[in-house]
Amino acid sequence: MVDSLSTIFNTINVARRMGKRSCVVSPSSKLLINLLEIVKKNGYIDNYEIINDVRGGFIKIDINEHLNTCKAIRPRMPIKAGDIVKYEKRYLPALGFGLIFLSTNKGVITNEEAKRLMIGGNLLAYVY
Repeated sequence: MVDSLSTIFNTINVARRMGKRSCVVSPSSKLLINLLEIVKKNGYIDNYEIINDVRGGFIKIDINEHLNTCKAIRPRMPIKAGDIVKYEKRYLPALGFGLIFLSTNKGVITNEEAKRLMIGGNLLAYVY
């Protein structure tokens, strides 16, 4: 597995397209848990449950009907605070519709928080 974030988002997309209401992804990581917490807060998933085991853990994710797609951004490009709108136009279908996740020195934040705080970071993923 080269990119665990891409693999996990691909698993969620495949489960959503097949009509499943939940999926199990592995391995679990702090980055993924932070991303899932933000996605849950914004209403794209219903809930998630962390299942620990010896090999790194699993996460059971309950998908709802508000999730259209979620994908990891490769390569993880560093962007400045002023360039966030440019990447919103590139990855989101409309301005104000969906989220882009950035890894910053303040932790994992969304594009709206990054614009409000006027900070840049590395692009991680998007969801709408």
